[in-house]
Parts: sequence; structure tokens; C-alpha cells
Amino acid sequence: MSAQAPTVSLLLQRRVFDVAHGIERGHLSEAPGTLLSPIDLQCIKAAGVTFAISALERVIEERARGDAAAAAHIRSRIEARIGGGLRSVRPGSAEAKTLKHLLIEEAMWSQYLEVAIGPDAEVFTKAPVLSSVGHGALVGIRSDSVWNNPEPEVVLVLDHKGEALGATLGNDVNLRDIEGRSALLLGKAKDNNASCAIGPFIRLFDGDFTIDDVRTAELDLEIRGVDGYRLEGRSSMREISRDPLELARQCWSEHQYPDGAVLFLGTMFAPVQDRDAPGRGFTHKAGDLVSIRSPRLGTLLNTVTTSAVAAPWSFGIAELMLNLARRGLLATKETAAT
Repeated sequence: MSAQAPTVSLLLQRRVFDVAHGIERGHLSEAPGTLLSPIDLQCIKAAGVTFAISALERVIEERARGDAAAAAHIRSRIEARIGGGLRSVRPGSAEAKTLKHLLIEEAMWSQYLEVAIGPDAEVFTKAPVLSSVGHGALVGIRSDSVWNNPEPEVVLVLDHKGEALGATLGNDVNLRDIEGRSALLLGKAKDNNASCAIGPFIRLFDGDFTIDDVRTAELDLEIRGVDGYRLEGRSSMREISRDPLELARQCWSEHQYPDGAVLFLGTMFAPVQDRDAPGRGFTHKAGDLVSIRSPRLGTLLNTVTTSAVAAPWSFGIAELMLNLARRGLLATKETAAT
């Protein structure tokens, strides 16, 4: 692939996808070994609170102030008040405005609900360029977090013009205690060493795989702990509140990404099962094996550690340029012409 383009970003811009034909396809399993993240110079963006159940859990986190023990009581009270209202409303619609006024009257409005049913989506930068990890790698949780979980998501791959070219899987690691204390701690909760996993590969759109496959994707999550613990969950893209291309449009609104971008589309997965003490909910332990599967996108498998223990991120943009220069991959037709 490097003979066609020095980076994945440039490969996608040139559309030289036929170079992959004839390459022997391997089988990704749970055997030891890692793959690099399938992206490089693309900006790593994420859309949050794109599912109704996700919005509800964010409200619970905010009200509980990061206290998992208080979350169960708040969860039942909110569900009793609003029922399935959030699930059926279209963001930005007249019905959404009516629901907003109702929740304000009930003193239950939240900044998370604003982005769940309001006209503007939450789009944030998940991680720096080149910092994501791939299939088989260690994925990091902050060592000072005591309430956290994986977030299995479909990741849309966008070119330098914002056009959706394909998709992959991602784990947008979530620290519920830190973000729950304040939404202003989002950066601290989301952007940490090894906290963004993407892979195992990018599946490009063609006649057999289109944006409609993203809209209907089913993601299965399995967590297996070294202590024998097991948790299974599912996230269905059919339940998303905003269309993936609308999220991409909002990501690109009044901003440009000349090397392309990837966009995490959010998740409906929110674990509430107790792992240890009653009322404490789920939280990761070191050694947890996290498997995110989707029939048309493969399996993304990672083992949980702390961000402090994971190997430091040392391969940045400058190192990449030096690496490409040493291999003679920067002497392309475009650079030669200039």
C-alpha cells in the first residue's frame, strides 16, 4: 500500500483502492498480536449523546456527581417521569421543543438533553492525530477513575472534503465518574494515553457495503475479566437519534480537515449491572478483555490497562515524517512537481 501512497489519509484522497486486490486476507482472531490503528493523519472526532439511552445515562451521571451508588435511584425516578419520550423524538423538531419545556418545568433539564434532542449535536475531538491504538493493543483507563466502561461504536471514515468513504469499529473509552462531576472535564475523561481504539480495518463503501449498512449496523460487546466476570451488551445503530451523514455534516460545518477525519457515531450501550458491591454498577478492572463485533466490520479486541501503565505514545507527526523520508516515500509525483 505504501507504494501507492505514503499515508492512509493520502490513499483515501487518491481513491487507489484497487491496490488491495490480490492481497491474501488473514483471519483476525483472539490470538496474541496487534495491528496498527488503520488511520494516521486523520483528525479523530466523536459525536456524543446520539442515542436516547445514552442521553439518559449522561443526565444520571450529572445528577449523581460521579457517585455510582446514587445513580440507581436517580435512574428509576427519571424513567418514571419521561418514559420513552426521548426515544421517539426527532432532534430539533417541534416535538423536541415541547419535550424540552416539559422537562424544564419538571426541573429535569440537562445540558446532555440539549445535545440529545436540540438542533446541535455534540461533536468533540476524541484524541490527537496518530494517538489511537488498533486491534489487539492495550486500551487505557485513567488510573484515578473508579467508574468507567467501554463504548462500542461505529466510526465513520471521511475524506478531506467530508465525504463518507467507509467505516470501522471503535472503543471510545468512557470515564463516568470524571465526566459525571462536570461536563467541563470531558477532555480529561476522553483524551488519555491509549484511550482510543480503532480497527481492525477500514471497510470502504462499494456496491456491497454502503452508508445504509452503517445505519443498520448491530454491535455486540463482550467483556471478560480475569476474575471470571462476563458482561454482554449490544448497540444498534437503528436506534440512533441523528443520521450518520447529518453528524458528519455538523462535524464539517465551518471547519475543514485537509487530511480527512474519522467520526465516532456514539453508542446506546450503558452498563448498569453491578460487578462487585450492590449499587456500584459496572467498572473496568485491569486485564479485562473487550471484544466489539459487527458482522460487516469484523472484531476489535483490546485488553484493559491503565493509561499510566500503557506504553507512552511516542510516534507523533514529526516522527512519521522522518520515518517516511527515511523510506523514500515522500518523493511522490506531487512533491516532485513542486
